Amino acid sequence: MTADNPSLRPWRDIERRKSRQIMVGDVPVGGDAPITVQTMTNTLTSDPKATIDQIRRCEEAGVDIIRVSCPDVESTTALKQIVRASRVPIVADIHFHYKRGIEAAEAGAACLRINPGNIGSAERVKEVVDAAKANGCAIRIGVNAGSLEKDLLEKYGEPCPEALVESALDHIKILQDHDFHECKVAVKASDVFLAVAAYSQLADAVDCPLHLGITEAGGLIGGTVKSSIGMGNLLWAGIGDTIRVSLSAEPEEEVRVGYEMLKALGLRTRGVRVVSCPSCARQGFDVIRTVQTLEERLQHIRTPLSLSVLGCVVNGPGEARETDIGITGGGAGKHMVYLSGVTDHHVADGDMVDHIVKLVEAKAAEIEAATEQVEAAE
Repeated sequence: MTADNPSLRPWRDIERRKSRQIMVGDVPVGGDAPITVQTMTNTLTSDPKATIDQIRRCEEAGVDIIRVSCPDVESTTALKQIVRASRVPIVADIHFHYKRGIEAAEAGAACLRINPGNIGSAERVKEVVDAAKANGCAIRIGVNAGSLEKDLLEKYGEPCPEALVESALDHIKILQDHDFHECKVAVKASDVFLAVAAYSQLADAVDCPLHLGITEAGGLIGGTVKSSIGMGNLLWAGIGDTIRVSLSAEPEEEVRVGYEMLKALGLRTRGVRVVSCPSCARQGFDVIRTVQTLEERLQHIRTPLSLSVLGCVVNGPGEARETDIGITGGGAGKHMVYLSGVTDHHVADGDMVDHIVKLVEAKAAEIEAATEQVEAAE
């Protein structure tokens, strides 16, 4: 097996942009902290049970931070119960009404998503900032190409990178004028080119953490592709401290896609990394259905490890040498199992999936036990 070793493989290195670190609840964002994965609930926040149930599913998928809408007083009233129940920090999404921001901060939100220039007079902005300071609440400035300020649209003629960046800088200055610096910023667009250009320019202009997203990206497949191209471009360039994959799909799917994106770039390691072939007429078993089943049954594994699932012996042995556990299709319904890159034993077709699941669970337990021993020794 191989490991990501910068001294051995410099072509794998990603030098992250240096940003200052802020805290969103107990989760660090920016600096040398791991890139966090976010999503947003789509239940009515005023229905705490439905919202908490959805948060639980996202927590199981590995979410680091979760956002809820707070458009009305019923939502901010329910927020206290939701914050108490959540195991991860809660961001309250506030668009225009300053009182909702104050209520959310007092209810225990770890972060407010606002654009300071959109919530009224300077005095109202000051009230929200004071509430954030008093309650240890961060602020996320959320610039969006679809809701740019009228004066910027008139100045630039259309949403463009310069317009998004100018909007972000204007909002940052409002917070700085109130001596508030615990903020992160997003300059989202549904156009990949526009979003990448805006984030790239903003990354050079400020040192605050950046929240990446391609907004309104689309459905599960189309949105995943679009987000991966846009955010992948930025992440590969070292830009981005926290991400949200915006999909017309359930929020837990956004979390899974976000982690897969980070895993592909070696920026986060969580759960099983599956290496599998596209399948062909040489396959010794149904690769497509096998991989689908294994991915579903292994979602509970959080320990980082790798699994190769290859249908035949053309590339199977080579890929298996690079993974913790491997399976290669053979003839007569018998398939070769590799452990730590070495051929170990055969498994019959009908027993294969259950067998692989048990091997992965055992390997995860072994890794966890070894990690605990090392930590205890230190």
